[in-house]
Amino acid sequence: MIILASTSPTRQAMLRNAGLSFTSVSPSVDERDLVARHPHWSPSETALRLAEAKAVDVSTNHADAVVIGADQVLVMGRQVFAKPSSIEECRKHLLEFKGRSHKLIASVVCVRRGHVEWSHTAEALLRMRPFSERFLEQYLDQMGNDCLSSVGGYKVEGLGLQLFEDVRGDHFTILGLPLIPLLGQLRTMGEIPS
Repeated sequence: MIILASTSPTRQAMLRNAGLSFTSVSPSVDERDLVARHPHWSPSETALRLAEAKAVDVSTNHADAVVIGADQVLVMGRQVFAKPSSIEECRKHLLEFKGRSHKLIASVVCVRRGHVEWSHTAEALLRMRPFSERFLEQYLDQMGNDCLSSVGGYKVEGLGLQLFEDVRGDHFTILGLPLIPLLGQLRTMGEIPS
């Protein structure tokens, strides 16, 4: 049995499109609180620890399942960005990213019986184009509160793609779930046919 420790529609669609049969369970992890309590974590460690915390949390009630946890952080320079908490904060973030490059770091873990059996972290580099104020307002109007559901305030699988002039890295990593390594691990674990 496979459980995804997430209710993210994007992550669910990625697994469904890859032909996986799974259940989705929402973890009880306060991401902002966990990160605030560990300011010494590097961005890569933050993504990994959040993914682990989610999967371990769900695993406590599903001992025999393989629980997949995933998380992603956005880093620009030395600053780590969380999901925007308001449309105004999203506007501020997008203006900071405008014309500059940032990294998306995504981690995925497999947990069974509360123990991490496997983990993987990957990075992608994205450069946002120097968009106009008019474009930004139209973008925020069209996205509405949907821009609050992902780190960076964008989704490259939709309208957010128009924000960029260069994207380097695995598409699945950019979406927040390094899927190809995960599928390989699930085959290794015997959870899907090899």
